[in-house]
Parts: sequence; structure tokens; C-alpha cells
Amino acid sequence: MSVFAERLKELRKEKGLTQSQVGVHLGMSQQNYRRWEVGERSPSGETLIKLADYFDVSIDYLVGRKNEK
Repeated sequence: MSVFAERLKELRKEKGLTQSQVGVHLGMSQQNYRRWEVGERSPSGETLIKLADYFDVSIDYLVGRKNEK
């Protein structure tokens, strides 16, 4: 599993959210969101920005370039 997938799952669980809840916020299905968490797919740059804003972390943290949120 990629650093991105691990961190995405970790952040979602820290906030007590389901995959469906995050998917709704992003305007996508739970199945598509799940693909990111298991490392089957990667989001677009625009979606990375949305995810970083939603979880209040940097893009660098999400993709594993930095360990500071």
C-alpha cells in the first residue's frame, strides 16, 4: 500500500468518518473513494487539493513527502 493510501485511511479514521461520508463530500461514490485507500487508483491534482483542505493537512503530507501534517 502506498504512503498516500495509508495516510488517507488514517486521516479518515481519525475523524471518525466512513468512506461514504468522504465520498459524498467529494462528490463521488464510496467505491471510487475506496480505490484510493487500497492503492488501486490515485486522485487528480485538483482532488488532492480538496482532500488536503478537507483533512486540514498539506499535500506534501498526504503524498508522503513530509511527515508534518
